[in-house]
Amino acid sequence: MVAALPSFSACGSSPASPIAGADGGGDGSGRPLRDAGHDGSRDAGQDGGPSHADAGPKPDAPRADAAVDGSPDGSPDAGPTGTLAVSPTFTFESGPVRSVALSPDATHLFVTNTSNASLDIFTVAAGGAGALTPAGSVYVGIDPVAVAARTNTEVWVVNQVSDSVSVIDTSTTPPHVVRTLLVGDEPSDIVFGGPGGVRAFITTAHRGQERTDPSLAAVTGAGDPQLTTPGIGRADVWVFDATNLGSNAGGTPLSIVTLFGDTPRGLAVTPDGNTVYAAIFKSGNQSMSTSSALPCPGFDTPTSSSPCTVDGVAVPGAPPGPGTNHAGLTAPAVAMILTTDSSGVIRDVLGRDWTAATAFTLPDEDVFAIDATSLATTATYLHVGTTLFNLVVNPASGNLYVSNTEARNDLRFEGPGTYAGTSLEGHLAEARISVLAGGVVTPRYLNKHIDYSVLPAPAGTAQHSLSMPLNMAVTADGSTLYVSAFGSSKVGVFATAALENDTFDPTTDSASYITVTGGGPGGLVLDEAKGQLYVSTRFDDGVSVIDLATGMETSHVTLKNPEPAFITSGRPFLYDAMVSSSNGEASCGSCHMFGDDDHMVWDLGNPDADPVVTPINIKLAAGAPPTINGSGQPATLHPMKGPMSTQTLRGTVNHGPMHWRGDRAVGVYGTDTHTQPPYDSQLSFMNFGAAFNSLLGLGPTFSMTDMQTFTSFGLAIAMPPNPVRSLDNSLNAAQAAGKAFYMGCDGIDSVSGNPVVCTNGAPPPGAGHFADGITTPTFGFPCQGCHVLNPAMGFFGTDGESSFEKLPQTVKIPQLRNLYDKIGMFGSPPNPTENPGNNGPMGPQVRGFGFEHDGSVDTIFRFLQATVFNSSSGGAVGFDATNGDTQRQNVEQYLLAFDSDLAPIVGQQVTLRSDNATAAGPRIDLFIARATTPFVSKLLGPTANECDLVARVVVGGVATSFKLQADMSFLPNDGQPAVSDAALRALAATVGQEVTYTCMPPGWLR
Repeated sequence: MVAALPSFSACGSSPASPIAGADGGGDGSGRPLRDAGHDGSRDAGQDGGPSHADAGPKPDAPRADAAVDGSPDGSPDAGPTGTLAVSPTFTFESGPVRSVALSPDATHLFVTNTSNASLDIFTVAAGGAGALTPAGSVYVGIDPVAVAARTNTEVWVVNQVSDSVSVIDTSTTPPHVVRTLLVGDEPSDIVFGGPGGVRAFITTAHRGQERTDPSLAAVTGAGDPQLTTPGIGRADVWVFDATNLGSNAGGTPLSIVTLFGDTPRGLAVTPDGNTVYAAIFKSGNQSMSTSSALPCPGFDTPTSSSPCTVDGVAVPGAPPGPGTNHAGLTAPAVAMILTTDSSGVIRDVLGRDWTAATAFTLPDEDVFAIDATSLATTATYLHVGTTLFNLVVNPASGNLYVSNTEARNDLRFEGPGTYAGTSLEGHLAEARISVLAGGVVTPRYLNKHIDYSVLPAPAGTAQHSLSMPLNMAVTADGSTLYVSAFGSSKVGVFATAALENDTFDPTTDSASYITVTGGGPGGLVLDEAKGQLYVSTRFDDGVSVIDLATGMETSHVTLKNPEPAFITSGRPFLYDAMVSSSNGEASCGSCHMFGDDDHMVWDLGNPDADPVVTPINIKLAAGAPPTINGSGQPATLHPMKGPMSTQTLRGTVNHGPMHWRGDRAVGVYGTDTHTQPPYDSQLSFMNFGAAFNSLLGLGPTFSMTDMQTFTSFGLAIAMPPNPVRSLDNSLNAAQAAGKAFYMGCDGIDSVSGNPVVCTNGAPPPGAGHFADGITTPTFGFPCQGCHVLNPAMGFFGTDGESSFEKLPQTVKIPQLRNLYDKIGMFGSPPNPTENPGNNGPMGPQVRGFGFEHDGSVDTIFRFLQATVFNSSSGGAVGFDATNGDTQRQNVEQYLLAFDSDLAPIVGQQVTLRSDNATAAGPRIDLFIARATTPFVSKLLGPTANECDLVARVVVGGVATSFKLQADMSFLPNDGQPAVSDAALRALAATVGQEVTYTCMPPGWLR
């Protein structure tokens, strides 16, 4: 089972390190200072050779803390202080969703401090530098991304990595968490609505350990997420009664509402609270891909097609040309991206009808209206956008505004477009706000001043642009809309009438856009009574105060940010379109949403480029077919690679060469010289620097210093814990059986013919039951033989090497930690490389792309039906001829729960109260057991346990943190002696002394 295994993520890397000389926003803007030399010259002293460090992120790296060493207004730090403070060594890079909120009486501002895992509280006043005064701070869960105030003293915070919601009493001094609700995986947003406004609505993915907890058996919508079942919605909205949260350890929802879409993000509620709107985050645009085996051979032109029949399927033709690069070198066979037109016909870029050659449809349901009382879906809105960020209701008209981007993946190629006549350079995804009024969806493009045919864009173009529009706020009279442009360090300001009528002009109206200090504006909230707008800024973890009358920033306060400096310095390079493109719209974040992916497939080949020769070892290279890579040369990678899915940037550290084919092992900063794993991830990430011109349309050369800074940040983005695997890190029977086959421990030994003998779950090197190949070592492998699982080396499905199993191109063997995030496409026409079965129409589905490099394989089970994995050599190789499908199903279950850098327990929480000891006690026991269990992960170091357990409680008006010790006692951060587990739990018997336990990532407490 080699390189073709469904793949789902980015490449890999060696540990990142802070780079001396990196300059992250020293001008106070939060935007990186661009080096001199953007005229094409390199930094002084550079000799043209690779310059990359091997060391990992230093535990004692300097901390970015602008509030101490130079915040513009000299304000003190917000945020909890003292020992056992949060001190991240890497980042999950969860994006802001609703990061600021006002109390109903407008006296307090609540801000989610994602870097510090806290909620920071300010009193607010009118005008000037004293508008915000720190009024308290409380630790919540990991990566808080949204906050909503239900009353003046009850605030709810959504914690994306902890899969939890913190309920905070702000009336006490200090404020403290009184309840922790447990919800589905990666919760994003929260609003209150329904009768009396007491119902809390929270968006989550349709997965996670909590939704199958036995305590929720009676809750409508809870239970098995049916990850392998077609036609299932993958978007959940958890609904709680805030006045009756139930007696379960994590609360009891009224219902879990499932919507027919992929994972949701934003919410909005009408002023009367009767309707809640929910939007799908990466909703897609009705595009899908064929497999590379389905189109007819060769390449077609707009005026010449060659229909054929492939495995009984009538196919309208070959992929569109050109069939060579500019030098006449034949391109490899590739898949095709298809789109659905307004009549529901599925077509390719040449307009040919592929409907009969597809097996599912994409309704593209993007926004759902939910009756806040009955919880029924009352309306569904289609074609709102590809990636939907946030929503807001106009309080006067009732119209709904949705910030979004629209992907242009129906078009092809990066580079200048000289040879093919087309290119996506600088024009990847258009920033929009869609207006939903009277049941009609009307997208409004925010950057209609950009002429994409001119590259680089003329000077001044970027100044009128808005990139990555997120949060919005509308004035009470409904006349003005404010939108935070995360990738522009601006707040866009629009007359709603002009926005709805499309009469705004960015070249003139941009004069009213508001530049905010700090960079990365995420959340915003209006305080019209004081004439102010409050804007949170992610790049420096700050808050800006805007005077509505003048449209000017009057003050900026920075929060406590304990992240290492190399993370804060590098973050803007992912998002800031003013730095990464000439038109001010395109950035790496246009596709790598918050360091992850966009669930899309793009054809970013470059016909104007030349092949590269990969230095990476290719398994079974001697057996490559004569058509491999179009040239017959396994190591020669053609520049016209065809459609490939966006890979996540999460977890690239330790995983070697990057891109689906590992082609970033070669580039402007050098060629990887390693002859065996581990390969040089840092160099590979550095070599992405070329994309700033060929893809983003920057123009001037992106400097080496900037690229080093970006690389250190990029390699520090971590994969979140697996939401499918049990919290105790065990495997169920099917998963365990699947792992046994994966490791080569199920069946006869392919070499000796005897029963497999495995020690510690693995056979000896060169032995075991092979998944494919022949009965000769190095010419046959178990799944593990290619998709290497070695946590001590940081290998989770790949060691960086390449192969080509059943594919027409050489590809890097991909990592496997996030396959659960690829679910939602079901349906595949017959394919000559796969066993037949279940190839008929499957009806509507929520995703157009699935597994493998081109997203053409709908399920892991189907991938395992590749004929190369069939039983051969008398049953000595492959899946069993009789029981093979059961084995395949078991392997699928294991891969969905695959091992990762972090244990599943990381981030999990519970609050012990005076009334829930019986329910919460077993969960605390679980936390203690996992926090004392050794865990192997290169990311965490050689001596880590599964988590570091911290308990936080307010006693006698003092917030105290306790950390679990090796002797099972809990040591407080106030210098007092350690207390027993029982004594700590006993504190919660007193109301007001609720104890919140959090399983922190190992090494994150100081």
